[in-house]
Order: sequence, then structure tokens, then C-alpha cells
Amino acid sequence: MMKKIIAGFVFLMMGIMIVSAQPKDMGKSDPDAKKILDAVSAKFKTYKSVQAKFSLKIENSSGKTVGTKSGTISMKDSKYHVSVTGQEIFSDGSDVSTYDKSTNEVTITKLDPTANTLTPQKLFTNFYDKDFLYKLNTESQVGGKTIQEIELTPIDKTKPFFKVLIYVDKAAKTIVSTKVFEKSGDRYTYSVTAMNTKVAISDDQFTFDSKKYPGVEVVDLR
Repeated sequence: MMKKIIAGFVFLMMGIMIVSAQPKDMGKSDPDAKKILDAVSAKFKTYKSVQAKFSLKIENSSGKTVGTKSGTISMKDSKYHVSVTGQEIFSDGSDVSTYDKSTNEVTITKLDPTANTLTPQKLFTNFYDKDFLYKLNTESQVGGKTIQEIELTPIDKTKPFFKVLIYVDKAAKTIVSTKVFEKSGDRYTYSVTAMNTKVAISDDQFTFDSKKYPGVEVVDLR
């Protein structure tokens, strides 16, 4: 679950970057959608650091809400720190530390830049720039804002999800929410509830400090 939360929220905050270099010969992506995605991507890249609050709603195939979570994420360069109830992940750009409060255990792994995982580091370098087709769906008015819906479809049909909807604030050129449709029928909706793009974040926030977690069991897999 924690991996899905992080992957989905990264999609929400930075997923727009993954489609900015779609191969020209595919001929199926929507140029109007690309203009929006490129604008959001360009704006996000100007942020030196980001600190945000987010919410997650989990629905089953019948559309019934089966769970909700909330959390925070901080990002700076290739570093990030994600926190939700009972769980945290720290990445200093070299190692990834995953802490589980229920077991008071942290697992530390080496960040593998070649691994096929969804991380901020890879999204910053457009790692997935050839993985999706995209199109602009509809515009709607929500709370006085014009929201544009863009649909992403993975080219690789073996992925666990078959569709992602990204909702963009047209005026602000920012992503307000993302909805991931999994083949299992589950749907994950990630929404930004607050975001600060001018905050100064110290590097020690991205490193797990065992002194702050008395009695923690460290599983070092590096």
C-alpha cells in the first residue's frame, strides 16, 4: 500500500513530466493535451523545493469508498520525504529508507537508478517519456476554477493500471488531482489539499535518523 501511495502521489505532483517527449511517429496523442502537459511541466520545473499536503481516496470496482488517507510530501532536487499515518519514506538521492511505525522497523535500500520503479528521480529525467498516450477530455467548473481533464493510457499493457486521469487547474497550470484506474477494479484518487513552492527545506529532512525513533529495528539491505 505504501508503495502505491508514493507512486500515485508522485504521479499527482510530477507525472506530467513523463509525457513531455512523446515519440513523434506514434501519431495518436492529442496536441492540445500536450500543450497543457508541457505548460504544467515547465512550471513545476521552476520550483526549487515543494512541500505539500495530500489526500487519498480508495474506491472498489463498484465505486464504493473503502479507505481514505492523508499525508505530506517534501521534495528538493532528487530528494523526497513522504509521510502518511504510520508510515514514512525518506530518500536522500542515494538511499531509500522505509519506516513502518506498527513494527518500529526501517528498511534501507540503495537507490537503483536502473530499476523499473516510479520515483521522483526518474520522473525528473523524463524516464517514462515514451510510456503513455494522452488526450484532452472535458473542461468543467469546480469551485470557480476551470478544470481540464487529461486521460493517459499506458502503451505497455502489462502495467497494473489501464488509465490515469489528471485534473489541471487551467489558470494556475497546476495539477489538482489524479485518479488511477487499476485492472483489479480499484481506483485511487490523489488530491493536493495545500502546496508551498517557496519553502526552504533542509537536507536532513530526507535522511532517516534512528535517534528520533527509539528502539527502531534497522534492516539494512544496501
